[in-house]
Amino acid sequence: MTVKVRFAPSPTGHIHIGNTRMAVLNWLFAKQQGGVFVLRSDDTDVARSTKQYEDDIATDLAWLGLKHDEFFRQSERFEVYDAVAENLKSMGRLYACYETAEELDLRRKVLQSQGKPPVYDRAGLRLTDEQKAEYESQGRKPHWRFLLNEETITWNDLARGTQKFESGHLSDPILIREDGSYLYTLPSVVDDGDTKVTHVIRGEDHTANTAVQIQIFKALGYDIPTFAHLSLMVGPDGKGLSKRLGSLSITDLREDQNIHPMAVVSSLALLGTNVTADGSETLENLIEGVDLSGFGRA
Repeated sequence: MTVKVRFAPSPTGHIHIGNTRMAVLNWLFAKQQGGVFVLRSDDTDVARSTKQYEDDIATDLAWLGLKHDEFFRQSERFEVYDAVAENLKSMGRLYACYETAEELDLRRKVLQSQGKPPVYDRAGLRLTDEQKAEYESQGRKPHWRFLLNEETITWNDLARGTQKFESGHLSDPILIREDGSYLYTLPSVVDDGDTKVTHVIRGEDHTANTAVQIQIFKALGYDIPTFAHLSLMVGPDGKGLSKRLGSLSITDLREDQNIHPMAVVSSLALLGTNVTADGSETLENLIEGVDLSGFGRA
């Protein structure tokens, strides 16, 4: 099977140095394996996504030498996601819930005050048709949660080794908001499954999400990719980088005539390893040397 990876930025701003690191590592891994690098525009947030940001992201990656082999937009696949959602509902794996954000927050705080994990109690599963109708008459719209099977979820992570999650310690995730829009999880799984992505290389902040996504892959009959979760770049405050916080963007670097793209790529490729960039690196030797198991963990 041909190795296929994807980099999936949201075109709601410029890509910053942190998520560009994941683009670099995905591209290097794909080339090392003779595989395919997919650029996916995660533009389901129609209100905030723009064509200008999408174009800028492609320009930034091209400046770094990271040419993509395939490209598509999630906004062109809403009908596919809708069909999958209806299928999950018919299977009993997607169920309606009517709690408000304030009610859910109060429940979490009560559980935490009792020393219990803030796991959703599946109250939505116990609603009768009459109760649902009453909520609807009040103007409430349902959000939809994925029903997790009670099982231990394990996978061999290329960067972190064996990972294990008990589904009973996880809340059934919300896949569809009250307004009918999709959260990241469902479209991402569907796209990875449909395009036959073989390896998902991303930040360690997605590790718990992977336990959930594995169950969705199984429910939909997709092959499960191999995962690698790498430590994140952080700012001086110890917090993760974010374009909303104005973290350094690749566009800023590209517009600085004194910065060479290869210096950026080599620094990001070797960050977290026991090798320090010295300026002699080329894309060819970075491709040859990439090892996802060789990155340190935070």
